[in-house]
Amino acid sequence: MTRPEAKSILDKYLTNKNLIKHSLAAEAAMKAIYRRLFPDGNPQDEEAWGITGLLHDADYEMSKGHPEQHGLLLFEKEPVGIPNDIAHAIKAHNYEYTRVMPLSKMDWTIACSDQLTGLIVASALVHPDRKLSSITPEFVLNRMKEKSFAKGAMREPILLCDEKLGIPLESFVSLVLTAMQGIHTELEL
Repeated sequence: MTRPEAKSILDKYLTNKNLIKHSLAAEAAMKAIYRRLFPDGNPQDEEAWGITGLLHDADYEMSKGHPEQHGLLLFEKEPVGIPNDIAHAIKAHNYEYTRVMPLSKMDWTIACSDQLTGLIVASALVHPDRKLSSITPEFVLNRMKEKSFAKGAMREPILLCDEKLGIPLESFVSLVLTAMQGIHTELEL
């Protein structure tokens, strides 16, 4: 699957501008984490990781109000064309509801980074500058400790980054933040 093919699927099913930006943030995060985990990796695998981030929430609007279907409905609409490893990661990113458990590094990466991208956006929006360039990993980590801040962003999957990926939390936050700062124009932050 190519990125343009994945983007056309995303555009077909998502209309919410913020969800599209979230998908772009997840794509950037996935590619950055791939490069960290596999410094000698290949461009095709990095692209597959990016596509996973891009498509992980493609069925979000379809599954609204039914979290147990989120990550699964896309494959009823698009039964062929999405490679198996990407499909499994998409299904597993919402493992708390789908019961499809993350197995690979790619699966765990989208599971851990999905909530973090939202937390980073929320952090940028409460910062006086409202820009990703003004945010530091420490700022995000401090907001993450506040239970009342961005209540919808589950912290548990983020905290698994060390155990499942071998990346300490502060490094993980820094890596995802830097990736998102690299596409700040697309994210409009």
